[in-house]
Amino acid sequence: MKDLNAIMKQAQAMQEKLAEAQAKLAEMEVEGTSGGGMVKLVLKGTGELARVDIDESLMTPGEGEVVADLVVAAHADAKRKLDAEQQELMKQAAGPFAGMPGMPKLF
Repeated sequence: MKDLNAIMKQAQAMQEKLAEAQAKLAEMEVEGTSGGGMVKLVLKGTGELARVDIDESLMTPGEGEVVADLVVAAHADAKRKLDAEQQELMKQAAGPFAGMPGMPKLF
């Protein structure tokens, strides 16, 4: 019976850590850039796009395709950073169980 109680305590502690990690991730923001910083965007920890900044020098006729490509590249940069942060938080919260089938995702 002691083993079952220990397992239940561990599960509860891990659940609390996961909730803390989820709250931390919800508050997080990551910035993605492209074009040497000419395009910047911010993703919230939930994946929501919060802000886009485009250098005014790109706002000339005929640059639409370039701007679109740079926005996509900046988003990919931010998404990679967000995924890395989420993975690190999950490792901290779930320890050796992180990434196992059945483990919840943070977002």
